[in-house]
Amino acid sequence: MDASLSKILARKLVVYPDPAKFSRTCVADSNFQKSSSELARARPSMQWQVSREVVLSFSVGIAVALAIEQLWQRYSDDTLRSKFSFRSYLARSTSSRATRHGHIEHNNTPANSLTALRPLGAGIESTIGNTPLIVLKSLSQLTGCTILAKCEFLNGAGQSPKDRVALSIITRAEAQGQLTPHSGDTIYEGTVGSTGISLATLARARGYRAHIFMPSDQAFEKSDLLVKLGAVVERVSPAPIVDPLHFVNRARSAAARHTQDENTEGRGLFADQFETEANYQAHFEGTGPEIFAQAGGEVDAFVAGAGTGGTLSGVALFLREKVPACRIVLADPQGSGLYNKVKHGVMFHSLEREGTRRRDQVDTVVEGIGLTRSTRNFEVGREEIDDAVKVSDAQAKNMAKWLVENDGIFVGSSSAVNCVAALQTALKLGPGHKVVTILCDSGMRHLSKFWAQVGDVGGDAKTTLEDIIEGHNLA
Repeated sequence: MDASLSKILARKLVVYPDPAKFSRTCVADSNFQKSSSELARARPSMQWQVSREVVLSFSVGIAVALAIEQLWQRYSDDTLRSKFSFRSYLARSTSSRATRHGHIEHNNTPANSLTALRPLGAGIESTIGNTPLIVLKSLSQLTGCTILAKCEFLNGAGQSPKDRVALSIITRAEAQGQLTPHSGDTIYEGTVGSTGISLATLARARGYRAHIFMPSDQAFEKSDLLVKLGAVVERVSPAPIVDPLHFVNRARSAAARHTQDENTEGRGLFADQFETEANYQAHFEGTGPEIFAQAGGEVDAFVAGAGTGGTLSGVALFLREKVPACRIVLADPQGSGLYNKVKHGVMFHSLEREGTRRRDQVDTVVEGIGLTRSTRNFEVGREEIDDAVKVSDAQAKNMAKWLVENDGIFVGSSSAVNCVAALQTALKLGPGHKVVTILCDSGMRHLSKFWAQVGDVGGDAKTTLEDIIEGHNLA
């Protein structure tokens, strides 16, 4: 207790003499000549004086007690706030970090505290973005680098990075008056699946219809899901982009016919994911800043494949501004021409005209990334690309199996390609660097095609680093 407070209480809690004893003492005093009748008259006055002092002391005691209680409550509240503030800081600072000597510390605590909760959101749109950035522990330990993966399969609408693109396309079209909710307006798109799923989900959420064209060589899980989401789905034969029957060209034509037909309700909007600025801008404004912040502003390399080129370009343009020394690396599957575009400036052999190659099923088992032509979204960030890694189907399949065996992460083909390229980039850079890549979607959408070729994992971890690098056939 405070010394000054003790003194105050000591002064207030003085013990006063008993009135009867006081009267006897006064009578005995030779200098005190009051009569007994006078003493009798004086006794009530002394008793009132004593009672008044006791009441006053009791009141002061209550006031002091209340003041102490308020001070204690304030101290407790400040301590509690400091406790939560420190816990929040500790969680942020220790989530994942690495020293330049390759020693990696991980935060294995589940994100179940109050500080990790999202704020109240409005609709499925609020579940898009702010996805986790995690350490791929097995690959990090293998290389001595910190290999981080942006979990874009945890976006809440279509469970892929295409959620960001689809929302960007729709909101921009609404702002420009090209879409009106609940008016019969229909969104048309040519897609291998993921963008279509995101568009179909958000179209339903915002009062539109969706009509999707996709190549017939894509996994049936995707087209089946699109139908369940209420979209009209047309699976068409693969064709070169210069052919009017290419799935993208079919979608463009269908949207134009819809708008021109006076007997058809609403208008048709061609989403145009390959060429629209809304694509790469969604990643420049969202994915890039999130990676930069979550990685603590330290990114030595960013590795990603290109389906439209939007993710790679958008993130590359943002990181180049913030971390000029960051290396941008393209992850490209077999059958795609983008590797040659980055390395040699042309898609294919000089005798083959760019954009005329037919994407057949035998080109690659990988879906979602790889192009046989250049797009506006790829070109806008192409000058930022420092290197490219070609990934074979066997390497991708072995990486997918490795991630399940060692990390419990079940991803699709494009994510596996990204991780192979991230691994090779980390090995090339050497220990102590931080490499970021993208986990695009879950393996659940690749069961009938990609994972059918990968096969069952089994109980023991058998895949090796050599299997991944060399692309051994493990089937």
